[in-house]
Amino acid sequence: MLKLPSNLRSINVLDSFVQDVVHQYKISQEVHGNMLISLTEAVTNAITHGNHYDENKVVQINLQKKSDTIAIRVSDQGCGFDPASVPDPTCDENICKCGGRGVFLMQRLCDQIHYKDNGRTVEMHFKI
Repeated sequence: MLKLPSNLRSINVLDSFVQDVVHQYKISQEVHGNMLISLTEAVTNAITHGNHYDENKVVQINLQKKSDTIAIRVSDQGCGFDPASVPDPTCDENICKCGGRGVFLMQRLCDQIHYKDNGRTVEMHFKI
């Protein structure tokens, strides 16, 4: 388990965290990239939208290996959200908007993704 303060500087530790996981479980470069991008997006969203940069709140990362899958859970202490309400960034009216692509990217890069605890936790699965 990893606990990070709700500050964007916390994202700096994610690269070495993922590198350790890649080394430990002998994960391919493709999965490595997908995992790093997805985890970075999830933590950024948790800090920004979940905890609103409140450094009294933490973002918690849990990792679990399940047979041929790595499950990474990212949780914040915010109010949660409805992932279905996030606008599709590929729609014409959203193409030029800044932001709004993190959830979309995570959905495309993970083999499975689940939102729990009213959207305060995202669980991402990667086949290894």
